[in-house]
Amino acid sequence: MQQRSEETLDRLLPAATIAPQRLHQAMRYATLGAGKRVRPLLCHAAGALSKAEPQRLDNAAAALELIHVYSLVHDDLPCMDDDVLRRGKPTCHVEFDEATALLVGDALQSLAFQVLAEQPSGNNEHTAARQLEMLYLLAQAAGSRGMAGGQAIDLAAVDQQLSLAELEFMHIHKTGALIRAAVLLGATCGKPLTDEARRHLDHYAKIIGLLFQVIDDILDSEADTATLGKTAGKDAAHNKPTYVSLLGLSQAKAKAAELRGEAHAALSSFGDAARRLTELTDYICDRRF
Repeated sequence: MQQRSEETLDRLLPAATIAPQRLHQAMRYATLGAGKRVRPLLCHAAGALSKAEPQRLDNAAAALELIHVYSLVHDDLPCMDDDVLRRGKPTCHVEFDEATALLVGDALQSLAFQVLAEQPSGNNEHTAARQLEMLYLLAQAAGSRGMAGGQAIDLAAVDQQLSLAELEFMHIHKTGALIRAAVLLGATCGKPLTDEARRHLDHYAKIIGLLFQVIDDILDSEADTATLGKTAGKDAAHNKPTYVSLLGLSQAKAKAAELRGEAHAALSSFGDAARRLTELTDYICDRRF
């Protein structure tokens, strides 16, 4: 499925030979050839619950990854987290320049909504309304009350001591919003779920977003730069609040185990139909980069 996502992104991104060539080359550099593709994987796995067509899931998954990559390109800029390594290679502004990296983020964000709007939707009113719902979900997840807002809180939190509730509020937005959108978009691509099933799935999506960040914080404190593909120990070096700095390493690991159990429980009512989501939960929790 990761290869399928890679091929979809390769097809949807403008060719490097199309003007403006440098911008398109940089967009492809930032997006292709690396990455765990967790958000596309979650989108496809959630789509299995609603029996969504793979072609519809392809576009939704690509839109999610384009938003994610844009956020990474901007996050690495000197005015933000100022990093020089991403996914095992020089960050976009290092390989190209800051102005190009800024435009790459802008262009990837716009392309994400273009891709989501172009996906097969049928002609009936119900299907068109569902596609508008998907556009709304992605916009909300990426905006000031989602990912961008979480990043703003993160920047303001440097050298601050946050409570656990404040830390979770930050990451529900910064990391969790787009992960939640990945699950909900995947499910929305298929047949409508019952209200109860959607509540269970939404609860799962919120838990998995926090779990992803807890593991990120653990890896930042334990893994090396070569394994992570990005600068290790950067959060501690910049005195940024994390689950590890707040709880300690052992309690952060206990928190991850607790969240994994809650995620499994949230999926239990779906039975074997949620097998791929269950496997992804374990992958997120057990990953090493």
